Amino acid sequence: MDLEEIKKAVLNGEIVHWKSGAYQVVEHFGQFSIKCLLNGHMIGLTHRDGVTMNGKEEDFYIKK
Repeated sequence: MDLEEIKKAVLNGEIVHWKSGAYQVVEHFGQFSIKCLLNGHMIGLTHRDGVTMNGKEEDFYIKK
């Protein structure tokens, strides 16, 4: 999934994971992050440039 697909899916209420079910993309006040559901740690979905993702596009998927 590319960045815009991820954002759109999250805003539409779909659950987007990164690599495994342990990591979920979340949105808070317009900011998108990858959250570890095991310990609550979060990193930005993108680097500070707002474009370069913290993960490969092919590692993101929608929970079915």
